[in-house]
Amino acid sequence: QVQLVESGGGLVQAGGSLRLSCKASGRTYSNTMGWFRQAPGKEREFVAEISGSGGYTAYGGSVKGRFTISADNAKNTVYLQMDNLKPEDTAVYYCAASPNFGRDWDYWGQGTQVTVSS
Repeated sequence: QVQLVESGGGLVQAGGSLRLSCKASGRTYSNTMGWFRQAPGKEREFVAEISGSGGYTAYGGSVKGRFTISADNAKNTVYLQMDNLKPEDTAVYYCAASPNFGRDWDYWGQGTQVTVSS
């Protein structure tokens, strides 16, 4: 089992930055970690993922070039640095863990709200 706790959400003006954190506990070794988001009335959207070694990252098209995923394995924490935020980035952001390189996302955090004002 893996437990995930997100933090760092909040209200920011367009063009601003936020950094989300996801602290993992339990069986955290070799999991691929990811961030997803869901805005009201919309489907959940893939944001970014990072491999257990940190050597591979991938991003959703709408955030590429603005968001950066990173990990501190010593702290079992994954980060999402979000720059140049836009109102359309407003959503609940969820951290997730996959035991099989992103094929299945078995573990989820409770989510953290990000609101970007125009």
